[in-house]
Amino acid sequence: MTGPSHRQHPSLQSRRRFLRQSMQLGAAGAIAASGLWLPGRLAAQSSPSAVVETETGRVRGYVNEGVSVFKGIPYGASTAGENRFRPPQPAQAWTGIRESIEYGPTAPQSLDANGQLAAGQSEDCLVINIWTPQANSNRKRPVMFWCHGGGFTSLSGSSPSYDGTNLCNRGDVVVVTVNHRLNIMGFSHMAELGDERFAHAGTAGMLDLVAALEWVQRNIEQFGGDPDNVMIFGESGGGRKVGTLLAMPAAKGLFHRAVIQSGPTIRLASADAGTRQATSLFEALGLRPGDMQGVQNAPVEQIIAAYQRLSQSSSFAPVVDGDALPQSPFHPAASAVNPDVPLIVGANRTELTLQMRSDTAAFDLDEAGMRQRLQSILGDMTAEVIDVYRRAEPDASPSELFFLIVSDRAYVVPCTVIAERRAALNAAPVRSYYLTWETKTLNGRLMTPHALDIPFVFDNTHSERTVYGFTTGSVEERRMADKISDSWIAFAGRGNPDTGKLPDWPFYTGASRQTMVLDNESRVVEDPIGPRREVMQRVLNLD
Repeated sequence: MTGPSHRQHPSLQSRRRFLRQSMQLGAAGAIAASGLWLPGRLAAQSSPSAVVETETGRVRGYVNEGVSVFKGIPYGASTAGENRFRPPQPAQAWTGIRESIEYGPTAPQSLDANGQLAAGQSEDCLVINIWTPQANSNRKRPVMFWCHGGGFTSLSGSSPSYDGTNLCNRGDVVVVTVNHRLNIMGFSHMAELGDERFAHAGTAGMLDLVAALEWVQRNIEQFGGDPDNVMIFGESGGGRKVGTLLAMPAAKGLFHRAVIQSGPTIRLASADAGTRQATSLFEALGLRPGDMQGVQNAPVEQIIAAYQRLSQSSSFAPVVDGDALPQSPFHPAASAVNPDVPLIVGANRTELTLQMRSDTAAFDLDEAGMRQRLQSILGDMTAEVIDVYRRAEPDASPSELFFLIVSDRAYVVPCTVIAERRAALNAAPVRSYYLTWETKTLNGRLMTPHALDIPFVFDNTHSERTVYGFTTGSVEERRMADKISDSWIAFAGRGNPDTGKLPDWPFYTGASRQTMVLDNESRVVEDPIGPRREVMQRVLNLD
């Protein structure tokens, strides 16, 4: 990134830092930071579910709207103590029937006013949630395995927005969400600092997801799911996790389709950078770098406090360790570890209106204000980029043009690069989408924000099943959900999203760039943002 140095105006420094953090955290992180994230659960528990036998014991959930729901089932042991910074260990068995009606703990990520872990957080966080039309049946349904957002640093799979009831009732599928280690607890590369037990500390949070997928392979049939038909999908940080799983040898064969929604993970940190970051953790704790016993015995609150300080200058995400993660997911080319998995990848038109929703001035920019903001981001290319975008979008206001540019830079163009590089493997088909439907909430100010796709994918447009505030359950919203949700379900079931509710969805290639533009009247367009894409790839040095 070019532009003003450390002498720039403080407001511009803050803006650059905010944009960087927005790319790292995505929708959920921005919502959490703004106080808009409203954790909760649906309490409509009409009756107990059937008892299901898992490999570690029996569980009983509840039935809601005809769907059996099981929450907080352990798929791994506590990650505290001697398991801290190590690969996930097997869950302990239990006797009797485990009541699985409440979400399990969230991974450590924040402290309360007293310096303790915030409510509901624990290192004993490796839990899985399941929605199924019918457990203990011989029917094998497609499994939709959701990776939650929040970058690699925050939130959980326990949001009401991820409730799988409507997907189950709509498509006769099994829906799975999980919690796993995050931030400094899941992505501190210690291979060069500790012994072989810590060789994969820099990918521990991703190995948790691998362990959850392995659990699905061994147990999902009891819940009516098909272990040979698993789709991984996720938005924002969840999409980044999907992209990373595509590059992990340990995940090979554990899933059969993938969807990346606004989750551009092209290049991850090197082992050297990860080692420097992990060293800073030891120093922040007053420990000698490599004192593994000390870092395992440190109170979790001290580690999270250190994380909060270090996160101002560091990004905690999976590290390319050469083993669990041999290369970055899509750099310099798409990883060929899982080439036979069909992929859908796409993004939303004005992603960053969500992350910047509290920056009211950004929604009322004049030409000078727009150029000033972009100068701190684009540097010497500012004038050229604005000229290209102005020709491509002649009716856009300065604010809309600003949001198009920063959204393309952070999400849209990186997602097209993923599609292009994945298609270049000439293996499984790739499909691309571009969501342009505009929400009417907040007087339409947010246009097509980051995370707008979630209520449509989960068919949860009603307010009681979304914490984002983008949808209200209107007829128009339900129609969008009807088309998009059915397409995702069809893709999960047979690797083809065509249902007749959208135009036939062609494969994406670097030559044709056929893209599904999702709107009230969806259409297939070749390279829908061509001139914008070309100049932004130069900005990002992604040619």
